[in-house]
Amino acid sequence: MRFQILHRSPGRIRLRACVKRMEAEQADLLEAWLLAQPEVDRVSVQENICSVTVVYHGSELCITQRLAAFSYAGAASSLPPLHHSSRAMNQEYKEKLVFMVLRHYLKKWFLPTPLRIAIGVGQSMPRIFCAVKTLLAGRLTVEVLDGTAIGVSQLTGDFATAASVQFLLRLGETLEEWTHKRSVENLARSMSLQVDAVWKLEEDGRQTLAPLASVKPGDLVMVHTGHVLPLDGILESGEVMLNQASLTGESVPVAKRPGAAVYAGSVVEEGNCVLRVTSAAGENRYDRIVRMIEDSERLKSGVEQQAAHLADKLVPWCLGGSLLTWVLTRNVARAVSVLMVDFSCALKLSMPLSVLSAMREAGNRKITVKGGKFLERISQADTVIFDKTGTLTKACPTVIRVVPFQGQPEAEMLRLAACLEEHFPHSVANAVVRAAHARGLDHEEMHSEVEYVVAHGIATRVDGKRTVIGSYHFVFEDEAARILPEDRQRFESLEQGCSWLYLAADGILAAAIGILDPLRPEAEEALAALHAAGIEKTVMLTGDNQNTAAAIAAVLGVDEYRAEVLPEDKATYIQNEQAAGRTVVMIGDGINDTPALSLADVGIAVGSGATIAREVADVVIAAEDLRELAFLKTLSDALMRRIRQNYHFVMGFNGGLILLGALGVLPPALSALLHNSSTLLLSMHSLTNLLEESKEIRREDP
Repeated sequence: MRFQILHRSPGRIRLRACVKRMEAEQADLLEAWLLAQPEVDRVSVQENICSVTVVYHGSELCITQRLAAFSYAGAASSLPPLHHSSRAMNQEYKEKLVFMVLRHYLKKWFLPTPLRIAIGVGQSMPRIFCAVKTLLAGRLTVEVLDGTAIGVSQLTGDFATAASVQFLLRLGETLEEWTHKRSVENLARSMSLQVDAVWKLEEDGRQTLAPLASVKPGDLVMVHTGHVLPLDGILESGEVMLNQASLTGESVPVAKRPGAAVYAGSVVEEGNCVLRVTSAAGENRYDRIVRMIEDSERLKSGVEQQAAHLADKLVPWCLGGSLLTWVLTRNVARAVSVLMVDFSCALKLSMPLSVLSAMREAGNRKITVKGGKFLERISQADTVIFDKTGTLTKACPTVIRVVPFQGQPEAEMLRLAACLEEHFPHSVANAVVRAAHARGLDHEEMHSEVEYVVAHGIATRVDGKRTVIGSYHFVFEDEAARILPEDRQRFESLEQGCSWLYLAADGILAAAIGILDPLRPEAEEALAALHAAGIEKTVMLTGDNQNTAAAIAAVLGVDEYRAEVLPEDKATYIQNEQAAGRTVVMIGDGINDTPALSLADVGIAVGSGATIAREVADVVIAAEDLRELAFLKTLSDALMRRIRQNYHFVMGFNGGLILLGALGVLPPALSALLHNSSTLLLSMHSLTNLLEESKEIRREDP
């Protein structure tokens, strides 16, 4: 496929596809294909003008060569099926709005007055009946205001005003419906599984790593402790404890046995299982997430809910003001002018739009926020707690040394360690697996069922011997492993500049694996930025020894640290901080961080961390840069400011319209026009970027 370069700048290129037209499905495919390229950071495809904007790192030549080789057929075969794009929905609503406006004005300009009045009265009946029904039910809502305004205008012969009000209400409702659907779909997609491959169980019993898109109903998939169920299915074998919080909200894991139906998105907290797949990737989980969001208040922050409740409470006052105006002036037009204005539309529409805008800006920075209420809590936060390993340190630790004992071959010990570690989503486990791969060591399954002990290590049986790998505490204290006398000196000479994993077989130390996990280069700057953004207290919690923790804390400049902590210690620390009246944000990446992530006011997971951590967390940062935390805090503060500004504007402007209508300065039609125009303009403003930095990132080139 050919592309024409329209503009280029360092790290950014804008092109036009040399085609006559681009369908929504084709635009989705092109965007998904580009995002799958390793050099690409962000993509924007506008199918109406066949425009493609790519933000990338690395060489521009690499991007242009890839685009030159692009084809829709090739992309479709290399990508999993694309579902739930909002592009087609957006096009549908744009067409609906254009048709609505054209129909209104064509009817106004070309139809004779009697026919236009008859159509207007017929179209208003459902709204008037709804108002009567609501009133008979003993409720005063904005529907009563709308129906009363239209009905009174028609009874007094002001059919033009009634038609204008009816049109503006339909326009506002369509925009609100579009906004709601788009926000739900965007959030559901961000919460969908990010699983690319699964362990597929072949007919001969071997496990192979297969792309998720290749798995079909009826296939058997192996799921280990700490991993998410990638698909719906039936448990074929294995008893497990499933965390279903992301689907049902239940915080307590549920026991599942063979024959039980299980669903994608549940996380295996204990045990391993074989799953017989019953559905294709993505569909059922996505639909359940949409229903969950629609049935809950996850999108709404506390400020949003307060504004919505206030809007409903103001309805009786608007009705009373209209009645009082009529009693005092005996002027129906003035009374209707008051009815034309309500606070509900602007408050209920602009607040969610502001949250949607903030979530979109966060998404542009590869930050997934699972609800507006979490942005509000981040704005209120005064304490940020960090796990160390994989969070403050680089997400990719490296094996720098393998020390065998008992005269064992070094390569064989690394092979055995990789065999145990390959099933568990932790940065240290990944380091061991990478080290074995780099040395060309094949580590096929040679063990029985694996037991994962959170924050400690792994235990299994190899050749009938109990084999364990993990921390000093786990191997030597919990498992009571021994060091042979002839290995004692070598063990004591292990260097202290790195962390050590210990491998023991049949109760005797077999190897020690040195892991170097340097601090993230931006960690110190990120902590300083958080302080500058208003965070009062930063804390580091780590399982490292006191000396190592003290040295790292001094380098980073954290306000407080705790060493040699277990997962339950992290949770206890957070509870103590909350009891002291602090709003706590917890940042972690591992399975052992999930209790703390759940207890914190806001749990933030690093995207490269364990699946269960990403599932439990309220926010996921995929970008490998801790400075995004300060951006998130600044964005949350800006969102709360905008919501407060919107609230003050709505109350002041609409209050002024009511006063001018009651005084006879504004006729009903003009009151309705100004009210609805201000609502639309405020909504459009609410969709603009909250931070100037984001404007620079997203700005189109001239």
